[in-house]
Amino acid sequence: MENIDTSKDASAPLAAARFIKEIGRGKDGARSLSREDAQLLYSAMLERRVSDLELGAILLAMRVKGESVEEISGFLQAAEASFPALEAPAGNYAPIVIPSYNGSRRVANLTPLLALLLAREGAPVLVHGVTQDPGRVTTYEIFQALGCPPAQDAAGAMACFQAGRPAFMAIAALAPKMAGLLAMRRILGVRNSTHTLVKIIQPFARPALRLTSYTHPEYFAMLGDYFRREPSRGDAFLMRGTEGETVANARRAQQIDWFHQGVHTQLVEKQGTVEELPDLPAQNDAACTASWIQAVLNGKIPVPAPIADQVRHCLTVARALDAA
Repeated sequence: MENIDTSKDASAPLAAARFIKEIGRGKDGARSLSREDAQLLYSAMLERRVSDLELGAILLAMRVKGESVEEISGFLQAAEASFPALEAPAGNYAPIVIPSYNGSRRVANLTPLLALLLAREGAPVLVHGVTQDPGRVTTYEIFQALGCPPAQDAAGAMACFQAGRPAFMAIAALAPKMAGLLAMRRILGVRNSTHTLVKIIQPFARPALRLTSYTHPEYFAMLGDYFRREPSRGDAFLMRGTEGETVANARRAQQIDWFHQGVHTQLVEKQGTVEELPDLPAQNDAACTASWIQAVLNGKIPVPAPIADQVRHCLTVARALDAA
């Protein structure tokens, strides 16, 4: 069956050739889509209203070209419209959103520690991500070792918030259509635009603080531009990821930039080599990391200074957002 344009029928297949023609000319010859076209195209991708052949072509073309701010804006608008927004209980803090899609390969993944420290202070904390990643230790696996089961739906997340615990939601539970596009990595062998989008989605109806990370310098420039131009529904912290995770490096703090209503402020400067290394888990497996995190929460091991600073900045901004 020949695909037809969906500009008048949002449920019909989308003829994607005109989009592929623009983005598929290689890194130097490709042109970026408008925000409106990007929203239309990504919505069709989420709903699988493009053929598998077209979907693969789009994902690989964007991988080569790289996303523009307009494209990210349109993609994200479609992405956030594809799942229901979450609610958070009233309190002293706006919700804090921590994406977790990388896990750890060498050093211990301390994202669960960050989430638990924030929740202990009364902030509603949502961690969303993947449950497994071959060769890496995921945040989900560490939460499981800590005895913290995932939230299966919005009601489960709210129950965690009300109990003073961070809520972990697998992306398949939070945004199943986005999870479907993430899974294309297993078929194509490379990441796609959705891997960037899941790290910047704002899942709450009310203003929230998003903690976001990047791995390549060009993404710092693009995402920084995006957050300056799109200060909707809250604030964002942007930092170089610790093995891709949005938690401060326990050994040496990395730069953290804050985006608030279009204004960019550097909160934390990049730290040089430290003379005394903190006491960290001996191994990076889930059980060892969970045991170490529990010792920190019990006061037997001090919180690494960079993570303590990250917690302090998060709580300050989340409190101000809630009061605004």
